[in-house]
Amino acid sequence: MAPTRARLRHPIRPLAIALVSALLLSGCGMLDWFTSEKDPHPPAELRNLTPTASLTALWQTQVSKGTEGRQLKLVPALESGRLYVADAEGQIQALDTRSGSLLWKQSTKLRFSSGPGLGEGLLLLGTSRGELVALDASDGSERWRALLQSEILSVPGIRSGMVVVPTLDGSVYGLDARDGTRRWDYRRPMPVLTLRGMSSPVIAGDNAIVGFADGKLVNLEIATGAPLWELIITPPVGRTELDRMVDIDADPVVVGGTIYVAAFQGDLAAINATDGSVVWRKAISSHVGLAASPRALFIADDKDHVLAVDSANGGTLWKQAELNYRRLTAPALMGDLVLVGDVEGYVHALATEDGQIRARMRITKAGISDRPQVVDGVAYVYADDGTLAALTAGGALPMAPAREPPASASSPTAEGAAPTTGGLRTGLGSAGDESR
Repeated sequence: MAPTRARLRHPIRPLAIALVSALLLSGCGMLDWFTSEKDPHPPAELRNLTPTASLTALWQTQVSKGTEGRQLKLVPALESGRLYVADAEGQIQALDTRSGSLLWKQSTKLRFSSGPGLGEGLLLLGTSRGELVALDASDGSERWRALLQSEILSVPGIRSGMVVVPTLDGSVYGLDARDGTRRWDYRRPMPVLTLRGMSSPVIAGDNAIVGFADGKLVNLEIATGAPLWELIITPPVGRTELDRMVDIDADPVVVGGTIYVAAFQGDLAAINATDGSVVWRKAISSHVGLAASPRALFIADDKDHVLAVDSANGGTLWKQAELNYRRLTAPALMGDLVLVGDVEGYVHALATEDGQIRARMRITKAGISDRPQVVDGVAYVYADDGTLAALTAGGALPMAPAREPPASASSPTAEGAAPTTGGLRTGLGSAGDESR
């Protein structure tokens, strides 16, 4: 029985070592990859085609050392013409979104593992030691620091003077944004075996929507931490702990009064935000996330097929299977294109209408783990090696880079993309831009 690619990417937590050892001794075929250096699901080869759209780099620069090869959740944050990026060595920078020029830089010497979250004048970053750090967004100076009980691998959220941050042990904390004082905490028991990671809280009005490793979605009141409702998206099923993994690592998406969420080895579901009732469910396994337009959802599943799903009923609109096992990011929407990054540093542009791969560009030779952040028609891509690029579609004239990247950094290269094998098709029209 072959493992899914998500299990290859995410290390198993130390508390599961005894269980894994027992399964290895039993000779279960699904664990062959533990003792083999060969990837049972190598990334699909890219095929050439004549692009039918263009991706253009407005600027590109090497801003940091990135994640240092670790599975972290360091994603760019954007606000008021500023782009904030952090790395695993504790460096945080603010850059101008139009030119990529450096506005300020701070070195904290902390081991950042997630963030920055952004709001109310604060940059919020988590560390591998369970520290939550609040920095002033104007200059990067430290405002306060709070010690929590476990590593932080989700981007903190903030609203109405309250910071909401989950930790890897299944806890969610509510902290006063003024000084980091703990106001409440909510805890769930963790399964024996989980993926390394956790979804980031989505702030919807006065509530925080949080997914957990046991497949449960919870709606918490920001002011008190009280659960307004709890719902199991996918119940654990199977004889082994590996079979029963149903983590919600993908960030939920809220559109109007509906929450869309996906679970690993589970379902994609539409949830009524008011009472937590299920509108529809569809068997799609994903741990990287989804994007939403008014009429459709776009999701990369655990085989790295990209699908468009009708947001009203969950029906499949199209499926693009040519990027098999290329370890895709969550999709991002830019006009009538769906953007995904991959393990070899490519950004692929798919048509929202039918899934055809219309263009691709290589940003770097390193992987891209987190979705492009799209604001005002520009996609900001932060690769695992610290390469940062601003891309636009449709043949816009490039701007001069603010800084020359080091000689080791790869220049962005636009190439032809793989043709789709197709699937179901429908006209979706133009999708709007998406930002965090």
